[in-house]
Amino acid sequence: PQGSEEAKTFVHAFLKRSMPKMKDEAIQEMLTRKAVVLEHYPKKKTKQKRKKTKGFTAKQRRELRLFEIEPEQQRYAIFLPLHELWKQYIRDLCHGLKPDAQPHMIQGKLLKADLHGAIVTVTKSKCPSYVGITGIILQEFKHVFKIITKEDKLKVVPKLNNVFSLELDGFISYIYGSKFLFRASERSAKKFKLKGTIDL
Repeated sequence: PQGSEEAKTFVHAFLKRSMPKMKDEAIQEMLTRKAVVLEHYPKKKTKQKRKKTKGFTAKQRRELRLFEIEPEQQRYAIFLPLHELWKQYIRDLCHGLKPDAQPHMIQGKLLKADLHGAIVTVTKSKCPSYVGITGIILQEFKHVFKIITKEDKLKVVPKLNNVFSLELDGFISYIYGSKFLFRASERSAKKFKLKGTIDL
């Protein structure tokens, strides 16, 4: 260990080398303060902007056929287990579809529920060829339902100008497609207002 005089000499020499422009008197004055603050300017760290992961565009999704169902998969029997899952999901959502359940409460929950797997029937339509189509909803888009029928045919049914019915445990609910023009994700956060009369 160095003595106090050697340490003092070392610090003086170090400051002289570090700050050559400073006079000896100024260095001595700094030493009498018992504390030496060395100036240090840290480099400013540039914040790296996080790159947002870009998803596929609508054109790319069409080209990749992400939402296309292969012809060999277009079979009604394949999706019956999906329908059973959907029925259990609705029962849990509505706390059991009991006879004394309030229709408005069930209707309100069905409006926001996920309909993938539900069996629906077109009951009214401005286009007569759609009336009577029954099947399991495979895909729901903003403007259309994709439905697989018992005949293993994939039907694309527009929501506009169509009325759909779905039945579960004796409870029948009607969906007015013209008032249902939302994506499933948007619909779950939508506040629906009760209306007196609804036309096609």
